[in-house]
Formats: sequence, structure tokens, C-alpha cells
Amino acid sequence: MYIIVHEPSGLAIFTKEDEWQSFLSDKLIIEAGGGIVFNPKGELLMMLRRGQWDMPKGKLDEGETIEACALREVKEETGISNLRLCGKLHTTYHTYPFQGKTVLKPSHWYKMEYAGTEDLVPQTEEGITELRWVDKVEAAELAKKAYPSIMEMIEKYYL
Repeated sequence: MYIIVHEPSGLAIFTKEDEWQSFLSDKLIIEAGGGIVFNPKGELLMMLRRGQWDMPKGKLDEGETIEACALREVKEETGISNLRLCGKLHTTYHTYPFQGKTVLKPSHWYKMEYAGTEDLVPQTEEGITELRWVDKVEAAELAKKAYPSIMEMIEKYYL
């Protein structure tokens, strides 16, 4: 077992099941699914959400599979739908405060390929103001302005 959690104060690393279970005991857990989306040129889809660079992901709905969640969230947040799910990559974990509690969000990431011609349409009600296909050079720059878990995914699966 080896789990890294991105917390506001830094990284928490768990290698023992009992420590992990103790950590989980007072957390509100909100599962999420998301996509690392590539176009035919090999470019990565990134979004600007609330001033931070991010990738499409969101909360799991009741009764939904995590794979369906990931596909739905990419479609909702970006406006594109001709996606091919290519397999699970990794799960990232981060915490944040919410209404006096600490939320732990496991985000299950999937590789996706997009081969359509639809225009990118940011879901503004989710605070998304820009969507962009980026090459490795630009991704490396934007990763510096991304959430730590997003930076982890870009470095591990794109750069």
C-alpha cells in the first residue's frame, strides 16, 4: 500500500493500512472521475477553473459507475462527446475544507481519446473560463499553475 494525499499543508503519505484507516475516520469522502483527454495530434486538454489550470473531473452521481462519471464530466465541462475511454490510469487524493469538515476527494483518472470536431465549450457555471489543447511544452508551463494532484497527473502521464 502506498497512498499520497495532497493536503493544503503539504503531502501526507500512507504506507500502512491502519494509518490510512485512522486518517479516513473523520473525513467526508466524495468520489470523482475525470479524464486525461488527448486529441489526434497528441495534445492534452486543459482548463482554467477558478484561476487554476485543471483537467475535467467531477463528482460521482448515485448509481453511476466511475467510468460513466468520468465520461459524463468531460462532456459536461468541455462540450465534447466523441470520446473513447482507453483505460484507468491512477487515483489521486486531495483534501479541502467544506462546511467545517475535511473532504477527501479520490479522483479516478482515465485516459481518453477525442477524435471529434466539436468546439470546446467551457462549463461556466462550474467556474471554467477557458479550455485549451496544449502540447508538452505548454503543458509543462501550465502545470506550474495547476493544483498539485493535476501537476502529478501531467508529469506522470504526459511529460
